[in-house]
Amino acid sequence: MAEKRVRTKVERPSTVAATVADGVEPTADTDLAVALPESLTFNVELPAPVHEKPEDEQAVALIEGGVDPSVIQVLESGTTVISLADDDLHAVVTTPELEPEPEVPPLPVVEGVYTRRDMLDGVNQGPESAAMLTADRLIEPRRRYRTAPEGIWPAFVYAITFHLVNLGDSPRVRARKELDARIATKFEGGARFVPVLTRKGGVGKTTITTLLGMALAEVRDDRVIAIDANPDRGTLSERVARQTRATVRDVVNRAPSIQGFTDFSTLVSRDETRLDILASDTDPMLSEAFDENDYNVVADLAARYYSVVLTDCGTGIVHSVMRATLQRADALVIVSGGSVDEARLASETLTWLEANGYGDLVRESIVAINTATQGTNLVKLEEIEAHFASRVREIVRIPYDDLLAAGSVISWKELRPLTRHAARELAALIAQGMPVRRGV
Repeated sequence: MAEKRVRTKVERPSTVAATVADGVEPTADTDLAVALPESLTFNVELPAPVHEKPEDEQAVALIEGGVDPSVIQVLESGTTVISLADDDLHAVVTTPELEPEPEVPPLPVVEGVYTRRDMLDGVNQGPESAAMLTADRLIEPRRRYRTAPEGIWPAFVYAITFHLVNLGDSPRVRARKELDARIATKFEGGARFVPVLTRKGGVGKTTITTLLGMALAEVRDDRVIAIDANPDRGTLSERVARQTRATVRDVVNRAPSIQGFTDFSTLVSRDETRLDILASDTDPMLSEAFDENDYNVVADLAARYYSVVLTDCGTGIVHSVMRATLQRADALVIVSGGSVDEARLASETLTWLEANGYGDLVRESIVAINTATQGTNLVKLEEIEAHFASRVREIVRIPYDDLLAAGSVISWKELRPLTRHAARELAALIAQGMPVRRGV
């Protein structure tokens, strides 16, 4: 508690002062005035003022008067110095330092102890690290998951030894799995477009498109679609069990209202291999209206929901749809028959593409030779393959199959094994020939 002195002076009345001065004794009325001194002093204890300064406030008490701003100096260390009139008097304010964040000590690392062999051999006698808790050490060998081998003999040995002896897959199964891996090549950066074309009709172009799409869709985890872009009334939709009457014209008309794959899937037909088919216009009067702009609308929508887009092109190589198809192409399939004129027209197709600026696409293209056409038995297929080998990357021979020759719905499981293998080989070549990343 602070002590504060209050000085109070009390003056006597003039009558009392005069009586004393005259030597007259004061009466009772004047006793109080006579007893009072000339001044009185009272001591009063008052509570001291309490001031709690905020953390961000720096208060400086100065004596009598303000401070000229010109005498304030801030040092590099963060200290503020104020020089007053008296050289010996300074008011110093120091900025408080922030408390450093506590450092988190790292976990202890035991050098050299990463294998159990080191412990057993006595190389290191320290504590075991967490890296030593491996599955090989903790799981019983007989309880580990083992993939059963495929093949008659490996599966038989694996069974009679109670899953103790695993010879692995047979060479035929390994070849099949390697082919599956090539077909299932992952793509990044949007859909891949593969046109299937030729200048001659009736050589099996639609059949090759269907086989290629089925081989891709059966193995790949993403979506594959085949679009019938034939302006002359294509038959691609007749190769699968048709589930809708919608065509490319319906896609063009409904494009603004298609907001997702669910909307788009109602316009396509899907077969057992998960291949989606988009039919062409069936009315010849409407087929002429399907032009380059319409194809771009359909292709843009398909690119949203599919990774591989096959296009069954018509025979009109100078049609505007063909130009839009080739501009998007990442790979190319040229279909040739087994006769002389069919092989010659397929070769002329390559020549036309090279003359119109698609030389790089031609050199990486695949020629599929359909041996189910007439006259194949009379022609040296080896010579046809040798001719195309000088112009394209690979040649695949599609064998004759009764199911394909019927020209009706194609069931992938009912095809001959040799036909399925040829289609899978074509799919693997196409998948490997396309860029994995867009722009590569």
